[in-house]
Amino acid sequence: MDDSKIIPGNISLPAITKKIAIQENGVPRTSLGSGARGVPGNAWHSRGYLPHFESSEAIQHVMFHLADSLPQTDLRRLEAELKSLPAGQRDTERRRRLDAWIDAGHGSCALRNPSIAAMVQQTLLIFDSERYRLIAWVIMPNHVHVLFQPINGWTVHKVVAAWKKFTARKICDARRANNQTSRARVWHREYWDRIIRDPKHFDKTLQYIHQNPVKARLVAVPENWPWSSAFPGNANLPIGGFPAR
Repeated sequence: MDDSKIIPGNISLPAITKKIAIQENGVPRTSLGSGARGVPGNAWHSRGYLPHFESSEAIQHVMFHLADSLPQTDLRRLEAELKSLPAGQRDTERRRRLDAWIDAGHGSCALRNPSIAAMVQQTLLIFDSERYRLIAWVIMPNHVHVLFQPINGWTVHKVVAAWKKFTARKICDARRANNQTSRARVWHREYWDRIIRDPKHFDKTLQYIHQNPVKARLVAVPENWPWSSAFPGNANLPIGGFPAR
């Protein structure tokens, strides 16, 4: 995506160049090539209690949220309660409860600030078609949903880590500008991801992402939420579908 690209309806988005983003997120330039060393093909890994599936080809739905939207004490209580369920039901129930919890709008909801939401949205757009194929997204008051496909040797983990690191610094800058001295972590260290299995799952996930602001009672229809791929001002973006086999 060209650095100077202007999205109608979002003309107030801050100009963030690719050069600055590469310097900020700490990911080496050599990783951009498809032959980058140390990049897994298809593999499961875990950085904590959540498993993640890495693939250089699969479309994935990722959600990451602000650290104060789900306090550690609440997460530990949730995990303790889930232990009473059969192993096969825990993941589904965990996602159901976390979705409801986060949509309730707990925490500082820093992303409710239009300038911060715009910055996060622009960060998602910067490396579209270079590091990933961006398909859909929504910036909620305390969390972010993204549907995308890593490309050129990039992995979900590296892409999400870059988004979080860059936006965390910008949010901390905004805090200092407003005389907020909090040193609290911006983003929760984990993220939730789910591989897209088939066209039906793709359509269901796309609808879920776009309906999130409506479900949270922030707007009446998805098109009214400006920090989303459903917003008419983003209609000129190349939003893709499930790839043909």
